[in-house]
This record gives sequence, C-alpha cells and structure tokens, in this order.
Amino acid sequence: MKTIMTVDDSASVRQMVAFTLKNAGYGVIEAVDGKDAVSKLKGSVDMVVTDLNMPNMDGIQLIKAIRAQAAYKFIPIVMLTTESQPGKKQEGKDAGATGWIVKPFKPEQLLAVVQKVLR
Repeated sequence: MKTIMTVDDSASVRQMVAFTLKNAGYGVIEAVDGKDAVSKLKGSVDMVVTDLNMPNMDGIQLIKAIRAQAAYKFIPIVMLTTESQPGKKQEGKDAGATGWIVKPFKPEQLLAVVQKVLR
C-alpha cells in the first residue's frame, strides 16, 4: 500500500484529504505544518500533498526541505492551496513541486492527480 502525507494547518482540510485517500486505499500520515511534516518523514512516504500558507514552515520551505533529503528527492509533491497566482505556482515548481491543485477541490480531482503522479 502506498502512503501519502497530507500537510495542512486546517484540521478540516486534512480530514477531507485523509478521508478521500483512505477510501481509495492509500495509507495516510497527517501533519499540521512543514516542521511537523519534516519530523514525520521517516520511512515509507510515497507522496506528499501540502498546503502553501502554513505557520512555522510554509509549503515552499517544506518542499525544499524534502527535496534536500536524498531519499525523497524524486517523490511526488502536490501543492493543495487557495493560491492560484502564476508567480506562486512558478515558485512551487522551482522548489520542486510536482503538481498544483487549487482549493476548494473535489475529491475525484485530488484522486485523479494522485493516480497520475503516483505509479
């Protein structure tokens, strides 16, 4: 079973993402912000779905921190955010984001992206 980490400071968003992924047969690890995510990145995380705007460590900083670790250099990282500005998207891409989903999102939209990037 593939394990996906969901990182968001909003408990309701984390619950919705976790519920959607678990229903589709994925294992889920939840983190409340970038710092929490980095501390939980042990072992088998196959993909990360992260918010952009979070306290302590935002999504861009988190992506850079994940990409700096050899074991996670190539795992898919999808930004799930209310930000839709091209500049922010480019910043995410430059940091190493694989994809971008704008909130509010539909569960099937999230799953379609997950299935596309997680082989």
